[in-house]
Amino acid sequence: MRSVKRSLILFLSSALLLLLWQLASVLLDSQILLPGLGPVFSALNDLVRWKPFSANVFATILRALQSFAIIVASATVVGLLGGKFPLFSLALRPFVTVLKAIPVMSIILLAFIWFTSGTVPLFSAFLMGFPVMYVQIEGGVKQMDKSLDEMCRLYDIRGWDKLVHYTLPSLLPFFIIGSRASLSMVWKVVIAAEVLTVPRYGVGARMQLSQVQLETDQVLSWTLMAILLTAVFDLLFDGLVWSLGKLKKHVDARSALCDSNP
Repeated sequence: MRSVKRSLILFLSSALLLLLWQLASVLLDSQILLPGLGPVFSALNDLVRWKPFSANVFATILRALQSFAIIVASATVVGLLGGKFPLFSLALRPFVTVLKAIPVMSIILLAFIWFTSGTVPLFSAFLMGFPVMYVQIEGGVKQMDKSLDEMCRLYDIRGWDKLVHYTLPSLLPFFIIGSRASLSMVWKVVIAAEVLTVPRYGVGARMQLSQVQLETDQVLSWTLMAILLTAVFDLLFDGLVWSLGKLKKHVDARSALCDSNP
């Protein structure tokens, strides 16, 4: 019943948003300023049928996933070191502060001077997403339960057992929060960088070219594609988290059964 209620609320809020869009289009009465739902969805249908459509979408997905993987791997390692060693964390603080404060457009423009247009989105997304993930992992290490760590030492729980039963469960909530926030940011930065640098393929590059030609319906169509990509990968991420949670419960249940039946 609760899931049905949530789905109904989501449907009604989405319908209201589309209704406001159509109403604003009618009031403005300008296809350049704000085309209605009909022209936009018609343009979206044409884009999907367009032969290079998949190449543009795939290029954006590849850049986003590459930068996300680099962020997760590097920020997790550096965050573990920062949480474990206070002096290392102190040394990194100015760099993390600068990355958190610097505007996205500044990073993109500077990266465009240093790299090719295809590399700029990946590099820019990494610099913007790294501090988000790093802060979560570092904070997770610092907030780990010291009494449980003492218990592991007292009962000589080391290596793999300590990693599985203490370290990973303690850090997992922080890892999930950091990963989810980084993933959402990656899509925005990658597409913004594509808009400014206009690589050969990319959703953002198509937005820019459509805007130059005053094809507002196509700009909005590519925007809808960007929103759809973000939503789909957020759902995939949530599904992965849910699956890992179910797997953990299954493993814990089997471990408890084995302990009760030696």
